[in-house]
Amino acid sequence: MTRHIYRCPLRWSDMDAFGHVNNAVFVRYLEEARIDFMFRLQPGDGSPSFQGGSVVARHEIDYKRPLVHRHEPVIIESWVTKIGAASLTISYEIKEPGEGGLVYVAAATVVVPYDLAAGRPRRITAEEKAFLREYLDDGSRDDGQERAAA
Repeated sequence: MTRHIYRCPLRWSDMDAFGHVNNAVFVRYLEEARIDFMFRLQPGDGSPSFQGGSVVARHEIDYKRPLVHRHEPVIIESWVTKIGAASLTISYEIKEPGEGGLVYVAAATVVVPYDLAAGRPRRITAEEKAFLREYLDDGSRDDGQERAAA
């Protein structure tokens, strides 16, 4: 399973009165990583891919520890945990660089592809599903081994 890696700089304005990154700012960090990830899919055969539009249906965020300002960026690892007909779930960790780096935030976002011209959700295309499967980790692994397909 591949994870998308985004190096996210911290801005002085991200801090709150207590000297750490404000909880609402983490949603913006997730957005930056998600857009960087989803726009990696280059349109093919005239398909607009995800650049045609998408909306967030749900965020789930677990704040693990405070993050204070520093000049080095944090790492945001993103991967796909669910692919449905018309939605997908992206999971994230905002963490220190390196294997076993401290995790500040664990999160997940449900994204719905959206047809901006029609003003309604749309189904995920075969091209998009193929791209997303490269990053899929749906938790179906046992001790590093994939479960046998039913």
